[in-house]
Amino acid sequence: MSDACQVDFYVLAHPGQSVERLACRLAMMAWEQGHLVAVLTAGEDDAAALDEVMWDFPAGRFLPHTRGQSGPEVPVCIETYGAGIPAGRDLVINLTDHAVPDPGRFQRLLEIVPGEEQKRLSSRQKFREYRAIGLEPVSHKIGK
Repeated sequence: MSDACQVDFYVLAHPGQSVERLACRLAMMAWEQGHLVAVLTAGEDDAAALDEVMWDFPAGRFLPHTRGQSGPEVPVCIETYGAGIPAGRDLVINLTDHAVPDPGRFQRLLEIVPGEEQKRLSSRQKFREYRAIGLEPVSHKIGK
Protein backbone atom coordinates (compact mmCIF):
# COMPACT_ATOMS: atom_id res chain seq x y z
CA MET A 1 0.00 0.00 0.00
CA SER A 2 1.05 3.60 -0.48
CA ASP A 3 2.17 6.06 2.16
CA ALA A 4 -0.27 8.55 0.64
CA CYS A 5 -3.27 7.48 2.69
CA GLN A 6 -6.28 9.71 2.08
CA VAL A 7 -7.83 10.66 5.44
CA ASP A 8 -11.39 11.98 5.58
CA PHE A 9 -13.24 13.18 8.67
CA TYR A 10 -17.04 13.02 8.40
CA VAL A 11 -18.39 15.52 10.94
CA LEU A 12 -21.96 14.91 12.07
CA ALA A 13 -23.64 18.29 12.44
CA HIS A 14 -26.16 17.39 15.12
CA PRO A 15 -26.18 15.41 18.35
CA GLY A 16 -28.16 12.23 17.94
CA GLN A 17 -27.14 11.58 14.34
CA SER A 18 -26.21 7.92 14.06
CA VAL A 19 -22.50 7.15 13.79
CA GLU A 20 -23.40 3.53 13.02
CA ARG A 21 -25.72 4.39 10.13
CA LEU A 22 -23.14 6.67 8.57
CA ALA A 23 -20.53 3.91 8.97
CA CYS A 24 -22.90 1.54 7.12
CA ARG A 25 -23.46 4.03 4.30
CA LEU A 26 -19.73 4.64 3.93
CA ALA A 27 -18.95 0.91 4.03
CA MET A 28 -21.62 0.24 1.37
CA MET A 29 -20.23 2.95 -0.92
CA ALA A 30 -16.65 1.69 -0.41
CA TRP A 31 -17.66 -1.91 -1.14
CA GLU A 32 -19.48 -0.82 -4.29
CA GLN A 33 -16.24 0.91 -5.37
CA GLY A 34 -14.31 -2.34 -4.90
CA HIS A 35 -12.64 -1.68 -1.54
CA LEU A 36 -12.07 -4.26 1.18
CA VAL A 37 -13.27 -2.51 4.34
CA ALA A 38 -12.40 -2.84 8.01
CA VAL A 39 -14.56 -1.02 10.56
CA LEU A 40 -12.86 -0.50 13.91
CA THR A 41 -15.03 -0.29 17.03
CA ALA A 42 -14.06 0.51 20.62
CA GLY A 43 -15.12 -2.87 22.02
CA GLU A 44 -17.32 -5.95 21.71
CA ASP A 45 -20.56 -4.14 22.65
CA ASP A 46 -19.98 -1.55 19.92
CA ALA A 47 -19.07 -4.29 17.42
CA ALA A 48 -22.28 -6.19 18.22
CA ALA A 49 -24.39 -3.01 17.89
CA LEU A 50 -22.82 -2.16 14.53
CA ASP A 51 -23.31 -5.74 13.33
CA GLU A 52 -27.04 -5.44 14.09
CA VAL A 53 -27.33 -2.13 12.22
CA MET A 54 -25.51 -3.58 9.19
CA TRP A 55 -28.16 -6.29 8.88
CA ASP A 56 -30.95 -3.70 8.60
CA PHE A 57 -29.39 -0.61 7.04
CA PRO A 58 -29.62 0.59 4.41
CA ALA A 59 -33.15 -0.70 3.97
CA GLY A 60 -33.63 -3.07 1.07
CA ARG A 61 -29.89 -3.61 0.62
CA PHE A 62 -27.48 -6.22 1.90
CA LEU A 63 -23.97 -5.32 3.02
CA PRO A 64 -21.88 -8.52 3.20
CA HIS A 65 -19.98 -8.35 6.47
CA THR A 66 -18.60 -10.36 9.34
CA ARG A 67 -17.20 -9.80 12.79
CA GLY A 68 -13.56 -10.60 13.32
CA GLN A 69 -10.79 -11.67 11.00
CA SER A 70 -11.86 -12.76 7.53
CA GLY A 71 -10.49 -13.30 4.08
CA PRO A 72 -11.11 -11.17 1.00
CA GLU A 73 -14.31 -13.08 0.18
CA VAL A 74 -16.09 -10.94 2.82
CA PRO A 75 -15.85 -7.29 1.77
CA VAL A 76 -16.55 -5.71 5.19
CA CYS A 77 -15.23 -6.86 8.54
CA ILE A 78 -15.98 -5.39 11.95
CA GLU A 79 -12.98 -5.41 14.30
CA THR A 80 -12.49 -4.24 17.86
CA TYR A 81 -9.64 -1.85 18.58
CA GLY A 82 -6.47 -3.73 19.41
CA ALA A 83 -7.49 -6.91 17.57
CA GLY A 84 -5.59 -5.88 14.46
CA ILE A 85 -6.81 -5.17 10.97
CA PRO A 86 -6.89 -8.18 8.62
CA ALA A 87 -4.32 -8.20 5.84
CA GLY A 88 -5.50 -6.96 2.48
CA ARG A 89 -7.95 -4.35 3.78
CA ASP A 90 -7.40 -1.07 1.94
CA LEU A 91 -10.01 1.14 3.60
CA VAL A 92 -10.59 1.60 7.33
CA ILE A 93 -13.56 3.25 9.02
CA ASN A 94 -12.44 4.19 12.52
CA LEU A 95 -15.15 4.49 15.19
CA THR A 96 -12.73 4.51 18.13
CA ASP A 97 -11.22 7.35 20.17
CA HIS A 98 -7.72 6.41 18.97
CA ALA A 99 -5.85 7.25 15.79
CA VAL A 100 -5.22 4.27 13.52
CA PRO A 101 -1.56 3.21 13.86
CA ASP A 102 0.52 3.36 10.69
CA PRO A 103 -2.26 4.65 8.40
CA GLY A 104 0.07 4.56 5.39
CA ARG A 105 -0.79 0.84 5.10
CA PHE A 106 -4.20 1.83 3.72
CA GLN A 107 -5.47 3.74 0.69
CA ARG A 108 -8.21 5.45 2.69
CA LEU A 109 -9.02 6.13 6.31
CA LEU A 110 -12.46 7.42 7.27
CA GLU A 111 -13.07 8.97 10.68
CA ILE A 112 -16.61 9.72 11.89
CA VAL A 113 -16.91 12.66 14.27
CA PRO A 114 -19.97 12.47 16.57
CA GLY A 115 -22.35 15.42 16.80
CA GLU A 116 -22.02 15.71 20.58
CA GLU A 117 -19.43 18.35 21.48
CA GLN A 118 -17.91 16.41 24.40
CA LYS A 119 -17.29 13.41 22.11
CA ARG A 120 -15.44 15.52 19.54
CA LEU A 121 -12.28 15.99 21.61
CA SER A 122 -10.75 12.66 20.60
CA SER A 123 -11.49 13.40 16.93
CA ARG A 124 -9.62 16.69 17.19
CA GLN A 125 -6.66 14.86 18.70
CA LYS A 126 -6.72 12.25 15.92
CA PHE A 127 -6.78 15.03 13.31
CA ARG A 128 -3.65 16.56 14.90
CA GLU A 129 -1.91 13.16 15.06
CA TYR A 130 -2.50 12.46 11.37
CA ARG A 131 -1.23 15.92 10.42
CA ALA A 132 1.85 15.40 12.60
CA ILE A 133 2.87 12.41 10.48
CA GLY A 134 2.44 14.32 7.22
CA LEU A 135 -1.10 13.42 6.21
CA GLU A 136 -3.60 16.10 5.18
CA PRO A 137 -7.03 15.16 6.56
CA VAL A 138 -10.08 16.61 4.85
CA SER A 139 -13.32 17.37 6.70
CA HIS A 140 -16.86 16.88 5.39
CA LYS A 141 -19.91 18.17 7.27
CA ILE A 142 -22.84 15.73 7.29
CA GLY A 143 -26.41 16.90 7.90
CA LYS A 144 -26.10 20.68 7.82
